[in-house]
Amino acid sequence: MRFDWRAISGPALTAITALAAFLIDRLIVAVPNPAPLFVCIVALASSVSGITSGLISAAIAVVASALFFLDHRALPGYDTADVARMLMLVATTAGTAVITGMLRQKWIDAFAAEQQHHATAARLAAALDQVDIGIVLLDADTRAEFINRAFRDYFALSDAQAESKPPFVALMYHGRDTGAYELPEDELSAFVAKRIEMMRAGDSTPINLNLADGQVLRFSCTALPDGGRMLSYTPVTDLVRHTDDPAKADEYRAQRAGRERHLAQLLRAAE
Repeated sequence: MRFDWRAISGPALTAITALAAFLIDRLIVAVPNPAPLFVCIVALASSVSGITSGLISAAIAVVASALFFLDHRALPGYDTADVARMLMLVATTAGTAVITGMLRQKWIDAFAAEQQHHATAARLAAALDQVDIGIVLLDADTRAEFINRAFRDYFALSDAQAESKPPFVALMYHGRDTGAYELPEDELSAFVAKRIEMMRAGDSTPINLNLADGQVLRFSCTALPDGGRMLSYTPVTDLVRHTDDPAKADEYRAQRAGRERHLAQLLRAAE
């Protein structure tokens, strides 16, 4: 059986404090009632181990204070002022134990929820790194919060660059500077400006991006509720060959749409 030192630390500290106060008061010098110190110890006990430990500490504190009051009276018994002080101490210590314990539990629940959220996000990121669709998630300021492995490979983006949360503008200029796009030099600036404008407007019109290595990516921008953007780069090289039968264009578009819908369902399921 595992020994839980946190559960007994508060009551033990309360008892030690009470005993020390009695000994010092009897053997060395008169000390004031340690009730305020008891309240602090009760708060500590509840924050470390929860409401039960705090309430036990509060009970010890009340009993110790009652004995302390009695020891300092000239006549035996308690008067009305003593009873009032004891009732105030009971209310204060019990309230402190309950409130501190509830705050502790709330903090623990929030921490657990945050840990679960991070674990889910990590699983989603790992899953998105396995697909061949390039994914970029932008925040409301158009900075990249997440860039998956496929996008990094398509555009020769290093891990250090991807993890530095670059703005979308920087990603576009990176593609231009590394010669990723199959475009004449004099058209690149206009192309980059157009893509940035579409992204900021949340234009979801899909377009094909021809890369210098012969690949073709189907680019799509989805506006997110928080003002961010989800950018997808679906490889469609085999679906846009010039030798394809034009009569099957609708079939090819349906295939592309199916892959994009699957990705959207994956993201929603993760949320």
